[in-house]
Amino acid sequence: MIDWMKNKAGFLSLVILPMSAVLIYYTFIAADRYVSETVVTVKKADSSIASAVGGLAMLAGVSPSSREDTLYLRAYIHSLDMLKKLDEKLAVRKAYESQTRDPFFRLYSWMSQEWYLWYYRNRVEVVYDDMTGLLRIRSEAFTPIQARSINSAILSESERFVNELSHKMSREQMIFAEEELKKAKGRYAISKGALLAFQNKYGVFDPMAQAEAKATLSEELDATITKKEAELGAMLSYLQESAPQVVALRAEITALKTQSVKEKSRVVSNKNGEKLNDLVARYQDLVIEAGFAEDAYKIALASVEKTRIEASQKIKQLAVIQSPIEPEIAEYPKRIYNLITIFIGLLLLFGISRLVKATIEDHKY
Repeated sequence: MIDWMKNKAGFLSLVILPMSAVLIYYTFIAADRYVSETVVTVKKADSSIASAVGGLAMLAGVSPSSREDTLYLRAYIHSLDMLKKLDEKLAVRKAYESQTRDPFFRLYSWMSQEWYLWYYRNRVEVVYDDMTGLLRIRSEAFTPIQARSINSAILSESERFVNELSHKMSREQMIFAEEELKKAKGRYAISKGALLAFQNKYGVFDPMAQAEAKATLSEELDATITKKEAELGAMLSYLQESAPQVVALRAEITALKTQSVKEKSRVVSNKNGEKLNDLVARYQDLVIEAGFAEDAYKIALASVEKTRIEASQKIKQLAVIQSPIEPEIAEYPKRIYNLITIFIGLLLLFGISRLVKATIEDHKY
């Protein structure tokens, strides 16, 4: 009789009383918690990415860049920045603090920012699936409308984050390409201006062509002089020095030689006293510099167009697989499951305590 009473008292203290407290909690105190779910993934508008993906990623069907972007998004959703955005839009902290019945899932006003972030991370679950590349966002709140509102705000901020991350990279690439184009254009303008200033200063369009023309003329004069001297020699074989034809031919040869000397001197220097060969050398340097600057400008211009096309191909977007839903049934707490689990646990605890007690009593004798 005494053992029975002891067993009854033990069963009452270890099972009935705790189970009664748990039953009272889940019946009258535990607050219903609703969950709104969204499924998203980050996609890239880049058709060439598939060719660069490794074997394992190809088998999984997820590109490394998309996985990386989705993991960035997961970290951002659980960040303090996201929480501050939600507070600005929805006053999430006040919504969580408004529940005062359940002390275990209540957010207290005196809690610090770090505790608030910890509380938020426990109310918003973000799960990434490595096989499909999908990101599942589950937002928990005390009313269906609050759960859906929080999930919708997270989705909106996630789209803004992905777009900003994508466009920021594109903008940085475009800014760099446009800066290089600006530099190349300025260099080309300077070199072209220097070439024009040189031509205007010395009054020549192309000193090289001019030097070649003068050299050709000088060679033609020398050939003509040689021909005339041959004619003079032939003429002196049957005419005297004082013959009018001889005198006229000598005068013509003298004039041609004088002109040849002048043309040769012009090849060496121009009317301003500048040496024409020096001008040619300086002109060639300017032409080479202008040509190089022009090529660099063309390359920079093509680079800007290429960067613009690549940036448009690499734009990332948030693909929504499932939009935020407004739950109709509270997902938590799982009352029946928790009650059965706790009851079984208490029975096991009671059984273990009886076994320990019996073992101790057996060792007394």
